[in-house]
Amino acid sequence: MAISVNTNKSALIALQNLNTTNEKLADVQSRINTGLRVSNAKDNAAIYAIAQKQRAEFSSLSAVKMSLDRATSITDVAMTAGQEISDILVQMREKVVGAADGSASTASKKAFDDEYQTLLQAIGQFANSAEFDGVSVLNGTITAPISFLANAEGDSYITLSPQDFTVSGSVINLSGTVLTGSSSATQSVLAQLDAAISSVTASLAELGAQAKQIEKHVTFVSKLQDVLETGIGNLVDADIAKESARLQALQVQQQLGAQALSIANSAPQIILQLFQG
Repeated sequence: MAISVNTNKSALIALQNLNTTNEKLADVQSRINTGLRVSNAKDNAAIYAIAQKQRAEFSSLSAVKMSLDRATSITDVAMTAGQEISDILVQMREKVVGAADGSASTASKKAFDDEYQTLLQAIGQFANSAEFDGVSVLNGTITAPISFLANAEGDSYITLSPQDFTVSGSVINLSGTVLTGSSSATQSVLAQLDAAISSVTASLAELGAQAKQIEKHVTFVSKLQDVLETGIGNLVDADIAKESARLQALQVQQQLGAQALSIANSAPQIILQLFQG
């Protein structure tokens, strides 16, 4: 190959190779620093577009899970209060049966009624206090089913049916009942109370079934998020072990390229030897 002081072809080739190695080295360092094989559309437009779509769905599922978590909290509060109300109704039945005794004196009936009215008041307090984030499904303020998000598209819902557990509500309906009347009147209260116990039990069963459905859907959404996150990782995550090995190889190539460029740049100096006597 001819030697020229104007054009050093070997140096140009060595410089091109060194620049190529430096670019590859920068890419590998970027993948190691970010942990991503595809971090923007320039790396791989198709994979980046797919990954972005899946990231959008993953983000939307976070909103779905937040809605379902709120539903879980509302049902947990309602179930806790509902079970307490059910227990109170059982205690009230004892008072009603005691007052229905034909041999009970007026004072005894008054004592039974005082306890009965106190427990009746407690039912109202529990129903009104069973509230989470301003929402109660037991105090009768909500009559239509409450809808919670069920999918990332926002077009599917899980519903929670409200139950009116107030004293005058449709489930219990014991408002105005007293135990100071005749035995037959007290027996009538007992029949109302038994009906209330049955209704509360059925309502709690319905709430429990809906709570179970919400719980299962929360689990499903969490698993779906995990699968999506893994899928996105499969598309864009870098294999750090491979990138580390590639980094070491490129560093060696970079050093060799620098030496080759140095040798190529020193070649024209040979011409000087032709002019030395």
